Amino acid sequence: MVTSHGSRLELLLLKKRLSVKLLLPDDVIELILERLPVMSLLRFKSVSKKWKSTVEDRRFQERQLICRKQSRGPDFLFMSLRDDDQIIKSAPIVLSRSEIVYNIWFRSLCRSICHGSCDGLVCLYDTRVGVVVANPATRWYQTFPLAKIQHHMSRHGVSVSPSPKLGFGRDKLNGTYKPVFLYNSYGFGLDNVTTCEVFDVGTNAWRYVHPASPYRINAYNNPVYFDGSLYWLTELEENVLSFDLHNETFQVICKAPIAHVRDPSSVCMCILDNSLCVSENDRFTLKIWSLDCSGGNTKTWKKLVSVDLTKRGSFFGQCALLPIAILDRTKLLLGGHECTQQLVMHVLHTIEDEILYRSKKPVGSFCYIQSLFSALSN
Repeated sequence: MVTSHGSRLELLLLKKRLSVKLLLPDDVIELILERLPVMSLLRFKSVSKKWKSTVEDRRFQERQLICRKQSRGPDFLFMSLRDDDQIIKSAPIVLSRSEIVYNIWFRSLCRSICHGSCDGLVCLYDTRVGVVVANPATRWYQTFPLAKIQHHMSRHGVSVSPSPKLGFGRDKLNGTYKPVFLYNSYGFGLDNVTTCEVFDVGTNAWRYVHPASPYRINAYNNPVYFDGSLYWLTELEENVLSFDLHNETFQVICKAPIAHVRDPSSVCMCILDNSLCVSENDRFTLKIWSLDCSGGNTKTWKKLVSVDLTKRGSFFGQCALLPIAILDRTKLLLGGHECTQQLVMHVLHTIEDEILYRSKKPVGSFCYIQSLFSALSN
């Protein structure tokens, strides 16, 4: 193990070598740095002002993230949120040649995590606490004030089940990250069909978006971020609703592959193989459809996976496992939420399954899987 003294000595020796051998052009040095892991880049910020400026440059960070995605598979984060000082430690789980699951502890009063991650950032929230955007790789975080709906629920003691779900994504044109609340209004005594709130970085305040969605949403689903937009399923799962994070406009992009599901919590949206997907788990069969947009304005759903759950063990039982990723085109990675807290690998076209991880839920914790967490952003 390298001590802090050893780390300083390593940097001093590196500086001496650089003073003699630093003859490479700046663009070549940047290409080399882009291929380094995040923790190495954070250490190398101390080498020189030039390197520090390079590593902190947003365009460099974007290139580093792209390079990392292309060079290996995604990492996955099993995140435990706690409000005490107990630290949870667990060895990483290697899924295949390059994919790894990390289990980390993050101290926060928040109890929920937005589905997925965006450029390595995760968004934590709670109906009465606030919103926190964090980078688990660097431990950087930023807090945001309470949204109007959080103020309302806290001040009046309003309890709605399911509680409003937060979405988090990035405006592709200006690079701004935006937390977004979209919720059905009738549960809060409001007249409009839905209410939408977006956090404005410029004013450091939440603001309403008008008009909001003309359709009520499936309140049990977490919104998912994909390619500059957030997506929801509308109530009764009849439509797929998108919210462009740049124009801040809602649009129904297509019909969903399923409709009139008895249990709205059995349906969810996810991103698999870089495509928007819809999953249904009726306790007997797990079905996943992928949205094919190759036809331009014509969008079609293709069945991606169908798994017979009656031949599985009890971990496919009471609480539906959520699709996380398809690995090596042959394996489906599934993760549990609050009531299951486990990680399962299913081999496609077989009845072979493996429980990779099962967590004993500590008091005050919430676990979920996030992908691509080891980016350098912020």
